[in-house]
Amino acid sequence: MSESRETIYIGKKPLMAYVTSTLIQLANQPKISIKARGLSIGRAVDVAQIIARKTENAGYTIGSIKIGSELLKSEDGRDRNVSTIEIEVKRNNT
Repeated sequence: MSESRETIYIGKKPLMAYVTSTLIQLANQPKISIKARGLSIGRAVDVAQIIARKTENAGYTIGSIKIGSELLKSEDGRDRNVSTIEIEVKRNNT
C-alpha cells in the first residue's frame, strides 16, 4: 500500500518543513492527505492553508476534510480520546 507516500503526518517540526514536504509530494502525486491529531491539528490546518493560498497560481486546492477521534492510552495507563483531522490537498486539472 502506498499510503505513506501520499500522506504527510504532522508533528512538532517547523511549519515550513511540512509545507515543503507536501509541495514535493504534490509534484509527484495528484493529491496528498495531511493528517494530524491532538495539538498538531492547528499546524495541519496552517499547512493546508499556506499551500492553498500562497500557491494559488500553481493550482492547489483543499479537497475533503475528515475529522474524528482515536482512543489512545495515556502515560498513566488510562484510555482517552484524541481528536484527529485529515485534510486532502489536490492539484487542479487545468
